[in-house]
Amino acid sequence: MAEAPPRVRTRPMAVALVLALGSIMITLDTTVVNVAITRLSRDFHAPLGAIQWVATGYSLALGAVIPSSAWAVGRFGARRLYLGAIAAFAAGSMLAGLAWNIESLIVFRVVQGFSGGLVMPVGMTILLRAAGPERLGRLMSTLGLAILVGPLAGPVLGGRLIDEVSWRWMFFVNLPVAAAVVVLAARLFPRDAPEARTPLDVPGLLTLSPGIAALLYGVTKGGDRGDFGSAGVLVPLAAGAALIAAFAVRAVTARHPLIDPRQFRDRTFAAATGTLTLFAFGYFGTMLLLPLYLQVVRGESATMAGVLGIPFALGSGTAMQVAGRLIDRVPPGRLVPVSIATALTGFSLFTVQLGADTPYWGLCAAMLLMGAGGGATMMPAMTAATRGLPHDRAPAASTTVNLINTTAGAVGTAMASVVLSTLMAGLVPAGEGGALQAVHRLGPQAHRAIAGPLADAFQHTYMFAVGLLALALVPALFLPRRPTG
Repeated sequence: MAEAPPRVRTRPMAVALVLALGSIMITLDTTVVNVAITRLSRDFHAPLGAIQWVATGYSLALGAVIPSSAWAVGRFGARRLYLGAIAAFAAGSMLAGLAWNIESLIVFRVVQGFSGGLVMPVGMTILLRAAGPERLGRLMSTLGLAILVGPLAGPVLGGRLIDEVSWRWMFFVNLPVAAAVVVLAARLFPRDAPEARTPLDVPGLLTLSPGIAALLYGVTKGGDRGDFGSAGVLVPLAAGAALIAAFAVRAVTARHPLIDPRQFRDRTFAAATGTLTLFAFGYFGTMLLLPLYLQVVRGESATMAGVLGIPFALGSGTAMQVAGRLIDRVPPGRLVPVSIATALTGFSLFTVQLGADTPYWGLCAAMLLMGAGGGATMMPAMTAATRGLPHDRAPAASTTVNLINTTAGAVGTAMASVVLSTLMAGLVPAGEGGALQAVHRLGPQAHRAIAGPLADAFQHTYMFAVGLLALALVPALFLPRRPTG
């Protein structure tokens, strides 16, 4: 039987650095689009409810493919699958940069999401095989660079490209990075050894994400039209509800379901996933609001919108690194509620002072708290969900946690756009292209006249997030408050 090449020839730190470069590309593409929403709406003459699918479609696809990653590794091999995913992501990036209308851009963003969703879980498999458990902790901190660099660099780089070149270069910039990752990975990554294949719940895969997408489409369409009684809204709502119901039935009857409901019998797992769902719903759902506020209300450029978001990303990335180390010593029931309270304080301070001429120093100070609280919540909650589970159940639990986290963020983004669109529609005659387009068409004097009410619309939308973060405290209080193991 053929053996894999000896692992002594593998350089684990070099492997980790290549994986970090690939992950930075994926996280950068997750954040870079937020500063482009205003420009995309203007160039494509599309309402916010349609434009937000550029972010939501990517996130849903990113989450949808996660459950299939273990099966795909067994079927194709981790090294080959990683190289294919990076190449497919590059192809999706090129197509997105060439998009000719909003529909084509959304489709190509979904292509990016499907390929990008494989990069991180497959990369983790490659790193574990190259390094072994004894060196994994130090190398994981190298991968953590993606969590810090992507959100920091993405909005600033994206804003600069939008202002100075074209929004299309937000996607074209991925091509040389992807080429470098493919070349380096082909040289450095260990060869695959034969392994057992993990069963894949295809019916579950084909009902959950399409069901959520159809449901969200109906909700956003109804929000754009201000009418939830038309066939164009009711049909996707009904189809989405039916698909999600079919998924639920499948989950309780299948031998290897996509999400095993028996996992939620574990109190810690249930509390952690409940916390993550509510928190991600509110926290990630507001990611597109800040750049929109800065550009639509304050008239800032895309570059300045990216720069002013740095305190949020800096607080999040730094706190995530610190919390990732604290969770080994501090029980999650003590750490996570404090982190949520920090985020809640930041969001509340940000929301109450949000106006048409609020000093930026006050908003930036609040953003530091918002980001720090978010970064210190996500990693400990995800760790708590899987730490105490038996070894054979940990992969399925990790898949469930990542799927819930990504999906909740996508749902939150769609819902925030519906709330904001509805509030803005009461301020300007929407007409073709929705309320956001109507604001773009206003002259300077007319814009100044409604700047205050526009800021109020953003303030009320942020209250949606504040409420969800407060609700996330409830399941967080059921996390273990004593050291385990």
